[in-house]
Amino acid sequence: MGASFQAELIKTGRRPVTWLLLAVWVILGLTFGYLLPYMSYRNGSGMAAEVPREQQLAELLPASLTTVGVSGLPMFGGAIALVLGALATGGEYGFGTWKTVLVQRPGRIAVYAGKCLAMALVTLMQVLGFFAVGAVASAVIAELEAASGAWPSAGELVTAIAAGWLLAGMWCGIGMFLGVWLRNTALAVGLGLVWTLVVENLLRILSGGLGVLETISDWLPGTNAGSVAAALGVIPITEPGGTPGVVAAVTGAQATGTVAGYLLLSGIVAIVILRRRDVN
Repeated sequence: MGASFQAELIKTGRRPVTWLLLAVWVILGLTFGYLLPYMSYRNGSGMAAEVPREQQLAELLPASLTTVGVSGLPMFGGAIALVLGALATGGEYGFGTWKTVLVQRPGRIAVYAGKCLAMALVTLMQVLGFFAVGAVASAVIAELEAASGAWPSAGELVTAIAAGWLLAGMWCGIGMFLGVWLRNTALAVGLGLVWTLVVENLLRILSGGLGVLETISDWLPGTNAGSVAAALGVIPITEPGGTPGVVAAVTGAQATGTVAGYLLLSGIVAIVILRRRDVN
């Protein structure tokens, strides 16, 4: 498995789209997490106009790094992680390289486990990259506004990073599963993005007052990812100044367990499919 992990890491690192997607996530997170909210705060316009100015500023300071750092992962950051996962597995079918890899003697489980470890490192880079950029942005804003530069405690920071890594890992695992199941990168990416950005949001809107749909929605990956973020203090979309994709539908403990369950389940099902089905 170690050799498979090293090979996958080299291949992933040399793939330009990996760095492009990570850069896109950092830029999007910086833009929607700090730049646009700060402009709204300074101008008193936009959606932030509904939120008291003190709260607007507080959400941009270093003390709020833990919430801003995970706020985008239930939806947009999760979508990028899903694409990374789909590329890791679906690309093997597109280029016909599964057979080439497997004839080098590692088993299918070892190869897939190596991919999982490599993508775990990539998603950790995704989370840490935004936290690092967010730390700089919040420190600059605190300096410009002569506001408090107090940072979250080490425990809070570690908890937020771990939660963000779990969310990114779940979406990446689902993307890897889709790539194996559909044997195609484009279809896996398209289906995953439609589900992440459209279907789950529609189900949450339609589930209001309908017990069955509401119960189903409470167990979906996006709902639980949003609930993890809400448990960490991110403002739900239903409140003024809320974050898209963040909901407080279930408790933090249930949401964390469900997200971890989706991560494990997607890996197990992908391995079963990979072992039982021809790789052509």
